[in-house]
Amino acid sequence: MPIPITMPALSPTMTEGTLAKWMVKEGDTVSPGDVIVEIETDKATMEVEAVDEGILGRIIINSGTRGVAVNTVIAFLLEEGENIQDIPVEKKLSPILENEKLFNEELFLSNVSLTSENSFNPINTSDKRVFATPLARRLARQIGVDLNGIIGTGPNGRIVKADVENAGAVLAPKDILSESSIDQSLPFGQPNVPDYNEITNTTMRKIIAKRLIESKHCAPHFYLTIDCEIDELLRVRKELNAKSNDYKLSLNDLLIRAAAIALRRVPNVNSSWREEAIRVYRQIDIAVAVAIEGGLVTPVVRDAGSKGLIEISYLMKDLISRARDGKLLPEEYQGGTFSISNLGMFGIKDFAAIINPPQGAIIAIGSGEKRPIVKDGKLSIATIMSCTLSVDHRVIDGAVAANFLNTFRNLIEYPLAMLL
Repeated sequence: MPIPITMPALSPTMTEGTLAKWMVKEGDTVSPGDVIVEIETDKATMEVEAVDEGILGRIIINSGTRGVAVNTVIAFLLEEGENIQDIPVEKKLSPILENEKLFNEELFLSNVSLTSENSFNPINTSDKRVFATPLARRLARQIGVDLNGIIGTGPNGRIVKADVENAGAVLAPKDILSESSIDQSLPFGQPNVPDYNEITNTTMRKIIAKRLIESKHCAPHFYLTIDCEIDELLRVRKELNAKSNDYKLSLNDLLIRAAAIALRRVPNVNSSWREEAIRVYRQIDIAVAVAIEGGLVTPVVRDAGSKGLIEISYLMKDLISRARDGKLLPEEYQGGTFSISNLGMFGIKDFAAIINPPQGAIIAIGSGEKRPIVKDGKLSIATIMSCTLSVDHRVIDGAVAANFLNTFRNLIEYPLAMLL
């Protein structure tokens, strides 16, 4: 019997994805381990390998199809001795094809010719649905005529343009009702809008929207901002980089290290909300926001509390490179316990980030800028970086969040403590 190939669940939370590209075609022989299809998830494009041997008999879902539900049959694999006639005819279409079929049926019914008196049964006038041509509906909206009060003179009682004109004659001058006065370019019932381009929402963009709406609606955010003097941090980074050609520490590497130590010292920030209990994590997994084409991904530094600066630096360079190539594995961008978002490289002074659920907090890093400060009663110039902690108040109280931020600032301003 032909083997069905189904849409795989590439992560525990995946419910649907985009079938980006078939890597084989109908009639090709495949073996276990062969890459047969690319699937786009909310964070990356993943290559899916065959698990059985056979000939690809029929492709059910074509390349580029979005919103394919997990476990939907996408193709059939023929075993030895089988042919295409052995592939079962599905009585129920996949969700994508079923929706497309219903859409096409509705489109057909809305455009079918009604010139024959016997084309359809007479319309039940007691039905609340109003039968009118698209032009009649548009004209009625523009001149404020209620279609429910009009008796249609078109085929089978359908309301046509002339019926609306007659009903509206007492409401507006004749020239308002002329077809030439109606903006034919406007969608039905839409106001006049400027020209625009539409960018189709990718699976990634839809998931980002869904998760951030969930976060803002479910997690009561509050925000704390603190200023950090970073001249010493920049000096130490420069000195360390000058002493070795084997690594180049970035500012983000130092921020990850500082956040990991601060979370170790204030563990209640490394937590998330559950209805039954607040979950405080023993392991510190820091997710770092990385901008990629068409969206955002958050690769995770696992067990960051046990890693030194050099290890963090090597790991982040690899994660960022593969994130931008769409090659991250699901376990490399899921399951963080705390997040960092840095927009300082874009000159952003400060901002408040949205918590990445189900995490309890995220820290937003602004740019370093020269500012006048008073130290020991004297005016001086220092490089100041603003950091804003967004906190889920269900999980973390203000005093705990403030303690974390002060601990983080002390590590930033006295960076040698991070090297111990």
